[in-house]
Amino acid sequence: MEERLQKLIATAGLASRRHAEEMITAGEVTVNGQVVNTLGAKADPVRDHIKVRGKLINPLLAAREKVYVLLNKPRGYLTSVADPEKRPLVTELLPSAIGALHPVGRLDFNTEGLLLLTNDGDFTNFVTSARNGVEKVYEVKVKGRPPEQAIESLRRGITLPDDTRTAPAQIVKTYETATNAWFEVVLHEGRNQQIRRMFDSIGHSVIKLRRVVIGPLRNERLKPGEWRLLTPAEVARFKKPGAGRKQTSARKRRPAPTNLSRKRG
Repeated sequence: MEERLQKLIATAGLASRRHAEEMITAGEVTVNGQVVNTLGAKADPVRDHIKVRGKLINPLLAAREKVYVLLNKPRGYLTSVADPEKRPLVTELLPSAIGALHPVGRLDFNTEGLLLLTNDGDFTNFVTSARNGVEKVYEVKVKGRPPEQAIESLRRGITLPDDTRTAPAQIVKTYETATNAWFEVVLHEGRNQQIRRMFDSIGHSVIKLRRVVIGPLRNERLKPGEWRLLTPAEVARFKKPGAGRKQTSARKRRPAPTNLSRKRG
């Protein structure tokens, strides 16, 4: 049966669908020896020989078992499967025996916390698509004490310097000192360095940032760099209506976060 090339590449575990589309438009994909650089092109992995960067992916498609990993990403790791600058990659924190996985969305180099990795392109597409409303919750430490009026503007959504507009966000102040403030931020989208750019726009740069919730998955006792496999039930919960949304009001009543070094001010 024919399927879109970007879906086949994602299913093979080589990349997310978005990255697969970039590979296609860059001319890195061939079908039966012919370069295919048109998005929307289809192929049949039973009948056609599909290569990505010269590597035949048909055996990967035939033998691939879907894998879902939850990782506590440390600071100083790139959320990618490759880097020309040779910086440490999150994929290097996993054993090679687990197979080729790609990150679900991104956390920037200096952000820590929960990150999903998988070889299931459909799962990645579902979790990262803003229209599905999968919550991502972050604990944020910022420089200074932003006024409530500025935080309210972030809650409503703002226009960033690149003219993109952020969606409304839930933001709750959890603690403050004379020099810093801590917030819990709930997003349903994932623009590049969005939280850092949001707080930069009101003149209060982010000092520390940690993701503590993805959908129904909450922060656990995973130390930085540790990981575990998701259970089939956990994977299924992502697609249940309202997954990851019912806990928000309870989280607002929590005490200040203790894992962003608030004692140091």
